[in-house]
Amino acid sequence: MNKTVTILLASLMTVIVGCASYEPLVSMRGADVAAADKAPTVLDYVGKRPGSEGQKLVARSYDGQPPVIPHALPNFDEISLEENQCMGCHSPEKAKEKNAPRVGDSHLANKVLSMARYQCNTCHVPQVDAKPLVDNQFVGHVTKK
Repeated sequence: MNKTVTILLASLMTVIVGCASYEPLVSMRGADVAAADKAPTVLDYVGKRPGSEGQKLVARSYDGQPPVIPHALPNFDEISLEENQCMGCHSPEKAKEKNAPRVGDSHLANKVLSMARYQCNTCHVPQVDAKPLVDNQFVGHVTKK
């Protein structure tokens, strides 16, 4: 009986001490995990208006990285089964006229955009000039051609 009481008291003390030293969890962004998220700051896209003179491509960070989209997407319609508005500028027929990068041959089947590559923004994402959310030591490497 004495041993049982000692174990119960030791357990009770552990719980009390544990609760007294409780610190709230903090997320990587520095806020309490229970706090509501703040609306993100609206940032400018890296590039200017699509097709404008002097528009530079965003450098890739590693070999095999899909090119990023240097312009805003809100002014464009969603990609649907009926229309892919990206091809209005990036198709083999329109790219030179619109001063836009041409879609790669790997994306074409019989000179038409392959349905396997139809949803462009699955791999190609808009790029904004934003500082990283967390520190990292990533250093890209692209093989010179």
